[in-house]
Amino acid sequence: MSRTDDIDPLYPFLEEWEQQQAEPMPVFAKKRGRGRRSQETEDRRQKDKMTEFDRIICGDCLTVMREMPGESVDLIVTSPPYNLFDESEGKRWGGGFLSRGRKLKNAYKGYADNIPRAEYVGWQRDCLTEMMRLIADTGAIFYNHKWRVSNGLQQDQSPIVSGFPVRQIIIWHRTGGVNFNDSYFLPNYEVIYMIAKPDFRLRPKANHLGCVWRIHQEMNNEHPCPFPVELPERIIGSTDAQVILDPFVGSGTTAVAAKQLNRRYVGIDVSPDYCEMAEARLSGTLGGKTFFERREVNE
Repeated sequence: MSRTDDIDPLYPFLEEWEQQQAEPMPVFAKKRGRGRRSQETEDRRQKDKMTEFDRIICGDCLTVMREMPGESVDLIVTSPPYNLFDESEGKRWGGGFLSRGRKLKNAYKGYADNIPRAEYVGWQRDCLTEMMRLIADTGAIFYNHKWRVSNGLQQDQSPIVSGFPVRQIIIWHRTGGVNFNDSYFLPNYEVIYMIAKPDFRLRPKANHLGCVWRIHQEMNNEHPCPFPVELPERIIGSTDAQVILDPFVGSGTTAVAAKQLNRRYVGIDVSPDYCEMAEARLSGTLGGKTFFERREVNE
């Protein structure tokens, strides 16, 4: 029986993904003159080489992910650039955005964050497609993004996630924010799409955390749009995942959370500055109390 036989037909992406999985990866292509055992040994050697863990990779996330073997990670926790400076729809999202008292202008080092909306959506869908290929059958993607108001109307991110198996939307109540527009209330939340494969399950009692998480913003980080360590810590600690990937690792927050929880990690970022920042944070990571350890104490 196919793994997608019991999946709602509203998710045609999984059927396409299933077909793609049946095609051999180029790196595993069988060579003439090799026996089955020697080919399996070569496949394992190549896979081990491609999945070196506990490292930060500086490069384009799509390029790097396409070089990784399928089903080589257990969980993906990530937050892509939000395309804040896109003017393709006549509005510059970042125009009034402040970060700790200064304008978020040319914020990301190594990335302009201003591609046309349609191109951005296509790029993110390509990224999610690769992420789906990389996670195991028991895996999931936790994809943090933000909804906005465009031309007086709510704009969610359904064009990006449509067709992917979104199982749940978690609300991250950020307890802060800035809004200079008097036509709507301050948006002090972001969303986390749980995009899960059929066999993904939470750890026992982790479902009691609910789907609205009140977590303060990260204020002591030179990255312009970091999320707090508690966010990926809560996600990773709610699962049995052992290998965690963040293809937009930024300052390394997901990797730091994974390390604190004694999990393996792979982080990817296009900016050499942020890769260096992530490495520095990881080298200084201490075994402080995690969210779950603090929770046990309070209970």
